[in-house]
Amino acid sequence: MQIRLLAIGKTDNQAIQSLIEEYQKRLGFYIKFEMEIIPDIKNAKSLNESAQKEREGELLLKKLQPSDDLILLDENGKQFRSVEFSDFLQKKMNSGLKHLVFVIGGPYGFSESVYSRANGKISLSKMTFSHQMVRVFFIEQLYRAFTILKNEPYHHE
Repeated sequence: MQIRLLAIGKTDNQAIQSLIEEYQKRLGFYIKFEMEIIPDIKNAKSLNESAQKEREGELLLKKLQPSDDLILLDENGKQFRSVEFSDFLQKKMNSGLKHLVFVIGGPYGFSESVYSRANGKISLSKMTFSHQMVRVFFIEQLYRAFTILKNEPYHHE
């Protein structure tokens, strides 16, 4: 299985980017992983919230293949403990799934067309985090999940 993370907008903060790269490197020992950045929409300030979500949604949907299993990182999604998330990933791998795609949306969330295409939603927390920080948290949780699956000592209960 291959896991891909799609995110809107680049990471400006070098410290955050370094953490992302560190966990991407670690994750590479367990699974094929890639993160793809979709550039911020030009002239977004001239668009209302709905129009911005629609434009971002169009860009996101163009990045998907029909067979991709799409999971949105969304505040209204299912919450997992780390061990439960590792079980979720194991079930996806056991199902023979080839491409699992997670998406971090823009500042206003997702368009209706993206919600319609999604196969599921996951929430990292009831709290709100910056889109930059969510990238680090999510990639670290992917790494943690694979260390749990391999019975490695990274995660402690």
